[in-house]
Amino acid sequence: MNQAPRDLYLGLISGTSADGIDAALCRFDPHPELLAGLTHPYPDGLREEIIRVSQSTEPVDLDALGRLEQRIASAFAEAARALMDSAGVGPERIAAIGSHGQTIRHRPEGPHPFTWQMGDPSLIAERTRCTVVADFRRRDLAAGGQGAPLLPALHAALLRDPHEDRAVLNLGGIANLTLLPRGGAVRGFDTGPANCLLDAWHARHRGEGYDANGDWAAGGTADRILLEQLLCEPYFARPAPKSTGREMLNLEWLGERGGARLKTLRPQDVQATLLALSIDTVATALLREQPSTQRLLVCGGGARNAALMAGLARRLPGAQVESSAVRGVDPDLVEAMGFAWLAHATLHSRPGNLPEVTGAAGPRILGGLFSA
Repeated sequence: MNQAPRDLYLGLISGTSADGIDAALCRFDPHPELLAGLTHPYPDGLREEIIRVSQSTEPVDLDALGRLEQRIASAFAEAARALMDSAGVGPERIAAIGSHGQTIRHRPEGPHPFTWQMGDPSLIAERTRCTVVADFRRRDLAAGGQGAPLLPALHAALLRDPHEDRAVLNLGGIANLTLLPRGGAVRGFDTGPANCLLDAWHARHRGEGYDANGDWAAGGTADRILLEQLLCEPYFARPAPKSTGREMLNLEWLGERGGARLKTLRPQDVQATLLALSIDTVATALLREQPSTQRLLVCGGGARNAALMAGLARRLPGAQVESSAVRGVDPDLVEAMGFAWLAHATLHSRPGNLPEVTGAAGPRILGGLFSA
């Protein structure tokens, strides 16, 4: 009896919002194809611990970090098994799982740059009985790059069009742009906050992890003075390559930048201002770097934020702003699909980074291999 081919790849990621693990089952030959996907919630209390540790400026107990890594890995393995079960696919069909892990720190600058994604790949391989490719970002960082963003090459494969200048905007905790001109090199970079500040402020004042549809922000009034203070952050004006994360853009940063003005405003008006900040930093970056953009394709959780999408459309009247779903790409699963794609590239000894995006010294094969 002929054995079924081992031709499928499974991608796993929890982004900077840490709002669950996205899992995507894919095939890449002869072209990228999403077969199935799901979002697997973190167990109670784990998301809160991840956010606490990722934003902490205080010393963290090493034993607590070790336990946290294994809890994250267990949740990633459960997400992979849940997707395989729902798709009716056994580990014998999976060529590899591409596991991004959970970013705890991303410090690409300074004399000793580093990036740290938690989620022990050995445990994931043991629990799933699948080969795992993981730790994708560090090789690019070692080559002088930012280690991010890593998905512009996939964005180009899925969404580039020879007839119009496009951009792909991923709205997770952090916003990042991929520029897809009709001709010329693909470029990409993190613009600044997408949902990270919005979610954190909403959780502090409303007790829920996110502002559904941006309704609370839409009911407030953005404060111009506070917005201008926040926009003075030097990162926003820096040229690419660049990347950032929750370790910079958090409520402590908001307090430092907002100062006394922050304390004079209604919480709902602060939320409206944070929404304006996300919109402004994306729109300003896009207009500066690719003013000819005709279509902005949005993916990530922010694609479901109606107030955010409407604000981008107002700021970018020359571009059609739409969810990547309109082009047949599930906005919730693009990143998970991307790490399946990176695992495929690694197994075929192909570079996964774009040096013109990350600033690395050259193309590099990314990730380490953890056999089933």
